[in-house]
Amino acid sequence: MNESHPFSIRIFVANGDPDGLRVIERSNWNGRALVFPRPLLPEVKKREEFGRTGVYLLLGPREDGEGELLYIGEGDPVRPRLESHFSQKDFWNRGVFFATGQAGALNKAHVQYLEARLIELANAAKRMALDNQNKPNRPSLNEADQADMEVFLDHMLQILPLLGISAFEKPKSDKSTRRNHLYVETKGLKAEGYESTGGFVVCKGSEAVVEAAPSMKTHVRGMFDLREKLITSGVLAQEGKWYKFTQDYSFSSPSTAAAVVMGRSANGRVEWKDKSGSTLKAIQEEMATSEG
Repeated sequence: MNESHPFSIRIFVANGDPDGLRVIERSNWNGRALVFPRPLLPEVKKREEFGRTGVYLLLGPREDGEGELLYIGEGDPVRPRLESHFSQKDFWNRGVFFATGQAGALNKAHVQYLEARLIELANAAKRMALDNQNKPNRPSLNEADQADMEVFLDHMLQILPLLGISAFEKPKSDKSTRRNHLYVETKGLKAEGYESTGGFVVCKGSEAVVEAAPSMKTHVRGMFDLREKLITSGVLAQEGKWYKFTQDYSFSSPSTAAAVVMGRSANGRVEWKDKSGSTLKAIQEEMATSEG
């Protein structure tokens, strides 16, 4: 995503139910997102937007209970594609559909490009399992259309986190945080990370223990399952006696990050320390009482 700028969104609750159909519009953008629960598809598909060309996401729980599953698709128009998924795909319980405010603004090649890019980003981020069996290639677009679609994609990626969808988010490279980098050093391993607006980022190259403590699976099962998922997806890869992070990875909290690194339950505010030995807890307390 390119450099961020302030923006506003407008949420229209179409039937008066906050859990029903919501139409999301962004300032200075001709696109819109329609968010709907699966049971409402037979009703909401009658809207004009569902007869347009667009790209959509279907989300729902995985069968094994370990997080969510995501399907990314496109349609020209979208309505018959969603009708097919309504009868043939069981996992999803909500959908997000992106189109434009007027018909004809997006064509088949445009949405194929957006679909391919979203799948690329989701595979790179490794935040959520994909139901897509194929990895489509980007269609050939002229230079102007490709630039337009990258802008459209940027706006989509700014809206999705507001809907609780973080499947495409990779940690932002924030060189300004370098002076605030924190470390865990234990049993000869070293991990490096920093606080972010989304939680806590562990840096590429950081080390983690190979064997998790037996108590981790019992007492902090969610963190244990996340650790196993990162191993399976290749975010953690064994090199010698340690696992190493193959990419920067964003965790929801410092404690989750520390637990994955250390293979046990951990208080991240105490385990993460700066180069002088000050804990994250002490740093935060000092910042909270400072007058700026």
